[in-house]
Amino acid sequence: MSPKDDFADKPDQPDRFGFSRRDFLKTAGVGSLATAVTAAGAGEVEAQTGVRVLGPGDVPVTLTVNGKRVDLRIEPRVTLLDAIRNRADLTGNKRVCDRGSCGACTMIVDGRTVYSCSTLAIEAQGKQIRTVDGLAAANGTLHPVQQAFCDKDGLMCGFCTPGFVVATVALLEKHPNPTPEQARKGLDGNICRCGTFVRVMESAMAAAATMSTMSTGGVRRG
Repeated sequence: MSPKDDFADKPDQPDRFGFSRRDFLKTAGVGSLATAVTAAGAGEVEAQTGVRVLGPGDVPVTLTVNGKRVDLRIEPRVTLLDAIRNRADLTGNKRVCDRGSCGACTMIVDGRTVYSCSTLAIEAQGKQIRTVDGLAAANGTLHPVQQAFCDKDGLMCGFCTPGFVVATVALLEKHPNPTPEQARKGLDGNICRCGTFVRVMESAMAAAATMSTMSTGGVRRG
């Protein structure tokens, strides 16, 4: 009798890895049962709470990014950063830490800065999302903050720069004439691993001065 036939007569006999056919069948059965229970559980939650269960597959998600409607089909677990970078092809904001600690992915959502790598895209529906891609004018003129970062050389490798620029825009919208302390506090959620913090601060304060002059028709407010 061949080894195969011998094993067929002894279904409970473990193979050389210590795993019998009965063990395999038990595992396969449990996996199928878990899938069925999960599906049934989702339906039960909907029936009991009236809350629609989304996923795990793709679902329609509509975002408003830089004033434009963006229609996507993504899984509910997709972050705002991945949705905008990988699906909407707006790649200005960067993924660096991917855990909400460095600020390179900073976006402005309904006037507040958020770490887009730690924000679900599906939760940003119905909100106004602004990224670094939408700051420049239609004719290509840079936003005063972007221009200040260029003029003051407020960057080195550049990975953190989009996040700093967006955070600075949010800072100046809240504090048009920030004190150095307000600027430091407004940007303390962003990290420059190259250590260009002095130039970043100079850029922020220079942008504040430029925007203040623009808002008063060339007269610097002080």
